[in-house]
Amino acid sequence: MEFNVFRLVGIGILIFVFVVLGSTSTYIIQPGYRGVEVTLGSVSPSFKPEGFGLKKPFITTIIPVPVRQITQGIKAECFSSDLQQVFIDVTVLYRIPESSVVRIYKDFLGNPFESLIAPRVNEAIKEVTAQSTAESIVKKRDEIKSKALALTREKIGDLLFIEDVVIQNIGLSKELEHAIEQKMVQEQEAAKSKFIQQKAEIEANTVIIRAKGEAESIRIRGQALKESPKLIELQIVEKWDGKTPLVVGAGEGANILLPINATERDRK
Repeated sequence: MEFNVFRLVGIGILIFVFVVLGSTSTYIIQPGYRGVEVTLGSVSPSFKPEGFGLKKPFITTIIPVPVRQITQGIKAECFSSDLQQVFIDVTVLYRIPESSVVRIYKDFLGNPFESLIAPRVNEAIKEVTAQSTAESIVKKRDEIKSKALALTREKIGDLLFIEDVVIQNIGLSKELEHAIEQKMVQEQEAAKSKFIQQKAEIEANTVIIRAKGEAESIRIRGQALKESPKLIELQIVEKWDGKTPLVVGAGEGANILLPINATERDRK
């Protein structure tokens, strides 16, 4: 009986040892990650690809480092060229290349954002905004974003891929926001007044051109009648509606042409 108990205990211990050895001698790297092998404090120079693998039990650890795109935000406090305080909410999209996985782990414990990316982005935003007025920063945020992105990439180099820097919000003092808003309203009103003025000038020029055209037409017709008196007779023939006219009046002076139908109706 005691032998069977010891035998069962021994089997249980062996199973436990095999389970522990199996769990400590294997690893799995999830998709979107690469593994950094650390053995007794020594970091292997090459990374482990995603998937299943074997390692030395108890003394080796595989640290996962993400290589997919990561999105994090920061708040930048800076000053414009006209010494106005500007608050900018920035979202940074970055990615760790495979070639930098081991170095990123050794230098930044696998998370370079707080110690590398955020300070460089903050510095780039401050340098760019210091070259523009507060009004220009608000109106030309795409230009500010493009310059900040280029400057951030230059500062970080090829250690990381900075995919994009997105300006989410730009905050100014209430007084400055009101002043910029009033100026924009005035510019819109000025543009509207200019449009109305240009429209009135175009309409006036159109009337002048039309009047000149009519005057020229009358002059040409008058000149044509003067040179060809029979032209009026041709116009009468062209406009005749097919009804026989009646000439009223005789002798010198103007004669009146009336349709026969009109005279017969008057007799009735």
